[in-house]
Amino acid sequence: MAQKPTNTRPGGRQKTVRVKTANKRSLSSTRWLERQLNDPYVAEAQKRGFRSRAAFKLLQLDEKFHLLAPGQRVVDLGAAPGGWTQVAVQRVRPEETGGQVVGLDILPMDPLPHATTMQADFLEEGADERLKAVLGGPANLVLSDMAANTTGHQQTDHLRIMALAEAAYAFAEEVLAPGGAFVCKVFQGGAERDLLAKLKQDFATVRHAKPAASRADSSETYLVATGFRGSARRGEEHG
Repeated sequence: MAQKPTNTRPGGRQKTVRVKTANKRSLSSTRWLERQLNDPYVAEAQKRGFRSRAAFKLLQLDEKFHLLAPGQRVVDLGAAPGGWTQVAVQRVRPEETGGQVVGLDILPMDPLPHATTMQADFLEEGADERLKAVLGGPANLVLSDMAANTTGHQQTDHLRIMALAEAAYAFAEEVLAPGGAFVCKVFQGGAERDLLAKLKQDFATVRHAKPAASRADSSETYLVATGFRGSARRGEEHG
């Protein structure tokens, strides 16, 4: 069995690139471009053929929590452009093991070998049922890196991301196999209390994690729940 690569951080030093503000480029766009050009994870993602620097977030979460394994069924919500899906395929090896990796996003995504990709609004009625049909059985891991468009109003943005996280878990609790795991992005702010309480009820272990690849100035963090025991709601339905 192939071993997991352990190097999940870029190596070497980069020369800092400065970007001049062009006539048709705003100051914020210039700063974004400069940050991209000087981001070692962007450079390393290009070097390794990952579609986004976000791939390193999942690599680092997996390194810490051992989420991915050959032969699993994995769902990646908010998958575009496909960095997390690529990592899942590498670790699950569907072409060898019969595992399944399904990535869904509201945005179009180029096909990925050995993964099934779907373009759909996850919150639309019926999207979850189509996803279950493609998955073909209980999931071992549900990932959600979904994020709503920001408004600039911190409280509103936080409530939007929490609504997505709660929707992701409503799906996960219906499809997860016993012992499965759930990972979702949230922003620090406190409104995740209800979701956190539910996860602690349904899983053996629940932790917050901020991968090194998350930008230092970002308030994003991840809820990582492992050891799915079955949800209380599922128990009531079968009681």
